[in-house]
Order: sequence, then C-alpha cells, then structure tokens
Amino acid sequence: MKALHINGNDLTLEAVREVAVERRPVLLDPDARAAVDRARAVVNALVANNKVSYAITTGVGKLSDVRIGGEQIREMQINLVRSHAVGVGEPLSIAETRAMMLLRANSLSKGYSGVRAAIIDTLCEMLNRGVTPMVPSQGSVGASGDLAPLAHLALALIGEGECLDDQGARISSGEALKRAQVKPLVLEAKEAVSLINGTQGMLGVGILALLAAETLVDSADVIGAMTLDALKGTDVAFDARIHRARPHAGQLKTAENLRKLLEGSQIRESHRNCDRVQDAYSLRCMPQVHGAVRDTLTHCREVMETETNSAVDNPLVFPASGKARVGTGAPARPEERSSVESDGDILSGGNFHGEPVAFVLDFLAIALSALAGISERRLERLVNPTLSEGLPPFLAPGAGLNSGFMMPQVTAAALVSENKVLAHPASVDSITTSGNKEDFVSMGMGASLKLKRIVENTRNAMAIEAMAAAQALDFLAPLKTSKHLQQAHAAIRAVCPTMDKDRVMYQDFARIAEVIASGKLADALR
Repeated sequence: MKALHINGNDLTLEAVREVAVERRPVLLDPDARAAVDRARAVVNALVANNKVSYAITTGVGKLSDVRIGGEQIREMQINLVRSHAVGVGEPLSIAETRAMMLLRANSLSKGYSGVRAAIIDTLCEMLNRGVTPMVPSQGSVGASGDLAPLAHLALALIGEGECLDDQGARISSGEALKRAQVKPLVLEAKEAVSLINGTQGMLGVGILALLAAETLVDSADVIGAMTLDALKGTDVAFDARIHRARPHAGQLKTAENLRKLLEGSQIRESHRNCDRVQDAYSLRCMPQVHGAVRDTLTHCREVMETETNSAVDNPLVFPASGKARVGTGAPARPEERSSVESDGDILSGGNFHGEPVAFVLDFLAIALSALAGISERRLERLVNPTLSEGLPPFLAPGAGLNSGFMMPQVTAAALVSENKVLAHPASVDSITTSGNKEDFVSMGMGASLKLKRIVENTRNAMAIEAMAAAQALDFLAPLKTSKHLQQAHAAIRAVCPTMDKDRVMYQDFARIAEVIASGKLADALR
C-alpha cells in the first residue's frame, strides 16, 4: 500500500484501520517535521537557560514542585517511563496497539509536543517493521491520559519491557528491536512525558470498535429485513413520507435501506391484502431504533476524528513562529508559562483528559446494547410459535423430536443482558489519584474495554438472528425473498447449511459472526 504521511491534522479513522490491521506503512510528513523541529528548539532553549517548566525541569504530578536539572533530566526520562509502566491484565491486541502507536505518532506530529522528530520516526519504523509493544489493557483512569498503557509503549522504544511477535508470543523489547534493526532511543528532556501523556489507549481501542459498529448497523438493517420478510411483515412502516415527517438522518437512512432491501419480495406480495394492520415494534420501529444508533455513530465518529488530530499531552509547546496556528487567545499569565521570549511559550493545561472520548465510548456502548436488544426481540418472534406467523415452533423440522432454535434464543438473551450490565457508563465515575493533584478523571480506558465486549456480544447476537432468519426463509420456499436479501441469504448459506435436524450450532454462529464482521451481509445494501 502507498505510505501514509502523517502530519497531525488529517488522519482518518479508515487510515488508522489500514495501518493497524492491514500494515500500511507510515512516514512523517516533511512539513510536519519542520513544525516538530521548531517546537523542539523551544524546549532546548528552555533547558539551556535553566528555566522552570512542568515535566521538563520539574517532577510530575504531585512532585511538580521538585526541580530537576543537568544530567538528572535524562535520568528522569527513564525513571518516568519505568515508574509508569504498571499495567496489568491481558494485553491489548496487536491491531489495537498498532492503532495506539499511530495515534501517538500523529499527535506528536502536530508540532506542539516538543519532542525530537526521531521519536516519531522510531514509532513509524516500529510500525513498518512489525515491532508491537506488549501493552496491558488495565491500569488507566483516563487522565493524565492513558499513562500506564502509553508507558508500556514508551518502554519498548527504549528497548525495555516486552513486545508481541506476529503470533502474539511475548519477547523482550530489546530482542524485538534487534530483529527488526530498529535502534532503541535515549530520551531527552520532555520526551517521556510527551510519550505517556495522552488519550491514545482509549482512542485506539475505541476507533476499531466504532468501525466495527458501523458495519454492525448496516448488517442489522439487512438481518432485520430478512426477519421481517420471514415473519410476513409489512414495509408500509418504511414509507418515506412517514420518515420525512421526523427527519432524523439515521432514521431516514435505515428506512431507505429497508425499502430497498424488501423491494421485489415474492413473500411480501403473497400477503399484501392480509388483515394484519401493523407489526410489533421490533419490526415496525427499525428505522427509529437502528436510525438512532446510526446518529450516535455519526456523533462518535466526529469526536474521535477531532481527537485523532489533536495535541493531547502536557505541557504544550507553542513556537513564536507557530502562534498563528492556534488562534489569537489572550497571553498566558506569567505563573502559567515558561517564557523563552525569542522562541515561544510552553504552557501547562489539560488536553490529556479523556472526558470527550469517554463520553462517546459510553454512548456507543448504550447504542449497541439497544441494537443487540432489538435483534433478540426479533429472534424471539421467529422462534416463538405464538408469534411466528405459521413457522414451525423454534424453526425446528419435526419440532419436539428436534429443539431447533430454542436454545440459541437463550444465548442471545444472555448476551443482551450482559450488555445491559456493561453499558453502565464508566465516565460517570472518578477516583482521586496522585496525591489529590489529579482529582477528577475520565475512566475512558475502562469505557473502551467494556465497549469491546459489547461489540462482540452484539455481533454474536446478530449472528444468531441471521441464522434463524435464513432458516425461516427456507421454510417459505418456493416463495422467494427480494434479490438483495437473497444475496444476504446466500452469504449465510456459504458458511452455514440449512438445519434439517438438530446439530451443534456454536461453530455456525462463529462463522456467521465472521461474515458480519467482514461486511459481506452489509454488502446486500450496495
């Protein structure tokens, strides 16, 4: 793939996936390199002039009043990385860690962090040569950013800690760098705090979850349309006039999708003049529910795109020649800035705080829980003989001798109920850290880890509905569903044959979940 040139300003979420999953190469943009060098000159001048500035010539957190100078500055960089690499739990996946590395490099590329370009170049080299730090998933409270996860990333840059090989096995970072012919870094003033201060842990996990969720909501329209047709539901509720009267963008889009998906169905024509007036909410209100999920995803994407191209460490460096890039705000008060008047300002603030990201991670978790919930309710209508409009009980050939989809509905119910627990917002919590200096935090990393599980649960619940809907459509032969839904049915049948008697189904669910994740069901919309 063509190399991605990062500059801190225009990285897309799709490019994050390409680097994280498809191993697209990454390089620092030449113009961004010049901006990085200008900011570094400000830090060098501050150190040379023995000025006081947080985390450059002082300790960090509650120890910010302790002065650091001379050779201690370099020693503090190592100490800061080592002391903050305190994560526990299962490591992040290789893709999540690679996303985190790219996001950190991109943020540093904006030219407000004061690091040497060598820091960014090394991160890019590690990405390009497949060196992946081992980053434990737990230990971040989401402000001063994701300190522990990012410290494990930084640990690998200096040749310490552990990395993951392509099979996920742990090896020493020194050995991983040696194999890849990447030279370990010796960190200089401010570089340690710039590496560990930021939201890239929660953001990396969150972006991959968001991209997966966007595929899920398209797939939900397809699977929901299959279920509606199998239950001999009506498409009247998707009439464009209804949705123009309440024109939420997501609602309009899902209604349009459902009209397209159901067009030309022989099953629909077979009962057009029946006595039933309207369908249950789980069928009739798909535009309103799926559409609200779509609108949530749109908001989450907007926030994550902004965060992806933001400077999120502390303090930030504003070279004199770069002041125009950040607007015309009032000058900092003397006690808030380290003044190197000929070169620029170094300002302490709180851009590392994960609250904006934490909120949308929680919002996305709530939305996906609803998407799984309505899927399970449609599944119930497919399998329950009092609701399934003439389909065999539990979609079982020879019901009684065979149990059919009786237990899969129980599994879906378990997944949906687990989501309800996981959807409790992490961001409403806070806990005081660092001697009460860091007294209000976001819990964004916890929100991202919960969201991962909700994405998996939702995909699995939808896979069960998809398998059941395909089974139900088979019972209605020789009547055919629409051509769009025949395409979706064929994608399911490519990995899962019709169930003509009871069999072990868990592998079917896993294969259909992979079909959903790949976008092959969502392709029925194209």
